[in-house]
Amino acid sequence: MGKQSFIQGAIILILAGFVTKLLGFVNRIVMARILGPEGVGLYMMAVPILILVITLTRLGLPVAISKLVAEAEAQGDRLRIKRILVVSLAITAILSVIFTVLTILGAKMISSWFLTDERAYWPLIAITPIIPIVAISSVIKGYFQGRQNMRPSAYAQVIEQVVRISLVVLLSTMLLPYGLEFAAAGAMISVVIGEAAALIYLLTTFKYSKRKKEFRIRTGFFAQLQKGKETLQDLLRIGLPATGSGLIGSLSWTFEPILVAQSLAIAGVATSVATAQYGLLSGYAIPLVMLPMFITYSLSVSLVPAISEARARHNYALIHRRLYQALRIALICGAPSTVIMFFFAGPLTTVIYDTPEAAKFLQLLAPFFLLLYFQGPLQAALQGLDLAKTAMMNTLYGAMIKMIAIVFLASRPSLGIYGAALAININVCLVTLLHFFSIVKVMKGFSIHVQDIVKTGLAMAMMAAGGVYGFDWLQRELGLSLLWALVLTLLFAGWLYFLSLIALKMVGRQDMERIPIIGKHIAPIFPRR
Repeated sequence: MGKQSFIQGAIILILAGFVTKLLGFVNRIVMARILGPEGVGLYMMAVPILILVITLTRLGLPVAISKLVAEAEAQGDRLRIKRILVVSLAITAILSVIFTVLTILGAKMISSWFLTDERAYWPLIAITPIIPIVAISSVIKGYFQGRQNMRPSAYAQVIEQVVRISLVVLLSTMLLPYGLEFAAAGAMISVVIGEAAALIYLLTTFKYSKRKKEFRIRTGFFAQLQKGKETLQDLLRIGLPATGSGLIGSLSWTFEPILVAQSLAIAGVATSVATAQYGLLSGYAIPLVMLPMFITYSLSVSLVPAISEARARHNYALIHRRLYQALRIALICGAPSTVIMFFFAGPLTTVIYDTPEAAKFLQLLAPFFLLLYFQGPLQAALQGLDLAKTAMMNTLYGAMIKMIAIVFLASRPSLGIYGAALAININVCLVTLLHFFSIVKVMKGFSIHVQDIVKTGLAMAMMAAGGVYGFDWLQRELGLSLLWALVLTLLFAGWLYFLSLIALKMVGRQDMERIPIIGKHIAPIFPRR
């Protein structure tokens, strides 16, 4: 499993992300039907706490490892790569033990005081074993990503989801008779086992990779650790601001349900109703609008080492090209998702969740979340350019404004939970724009391509018009069920969007040639753009 180009690596991760997203939605559908809105609310209350602890444990090392390994690879320094791994594993091992213990000890207080629902205690306890598992796997993923080999990370994602889905029904159903909190805990346990399976695969792949002959981690481990002061400084220089960004996001996500619950209480909403409403927003609507995030995440993972390597070689023209490619892919892939989420919100939430009342949240979020799809690549570019601190400050400003907006808007009886959704939209727009202006400031000559936006907008309009008409025709004239009308409409609308992109020369032969394995075979049928 050797090195891939930026586009090849991104496509490998995108394909794996697509599979895991589909599997993840199966998982969410099962959870929604077994647990209901209130059970999903309990599950979602525990998840931000977990993300916060994992962020602290990882200390931003995945990004730092990927960047430093890419630079060392460009310079041919194998010993530095080993030292990076040794120091990173030592840090994450120590921190994971500390934060696992603290989470277990503090679960009671967190659930009763901060989350205002004591039933969140058992989901919190159930998820804590995942902390050391994710910490170690993130180091190994960072190593492979730094060497621009995205296959291990891609395969690990799929393994984790397959194992999780195989167990979630069994564990949640088995524990449901004991209460919703125990059923939510069963769902959490399936997540832990899935991550453990992915870690076993990563460890096996690392052990038997072709690079194993160049160095062994156990050989001279403590000797390299003692010599790792400079490496530690480099890791922290990059990792701490990256941690800051993740920590701000995690803290924001952690305090979000707390602030929403307290603000809704001020607005006169009962605790059980507030929990159910937050479940509709965070457990139903947000996962749908974040569906394309696997694409932007894949681009971001590939972009950090690609830009770091280009920067180490002082190839600034390549940096411009890589960022443009990433933003263009994010636009092309994110645009149709926005159309689908907005125009087919009711059918989607009915078919997927059997909860049509979540549609209003989906329509409120969808237009603004198109900007979120650019946020990941922009932040990755800042990190690759050694501007992780700038990305962190942008995230901080956005989080502060979001928290203030939640308190101000959600506490108003006329808005309630919709005020929380508006606050989330404000955060998305602000952080994305701050990242973009930060890039423009340091990369002279970089700008958005207005013609790409206009062409994609035209393709979106064609997709929306054809999709809405087709959906109505399928139900009115053919009398198809909601499920089949939706499936056929989305297939038709997607095909119409793709044809529009080809006609507008947004997608061409050179784009198809970059797709691994099948690209060279299908490229000749496409015109050049």
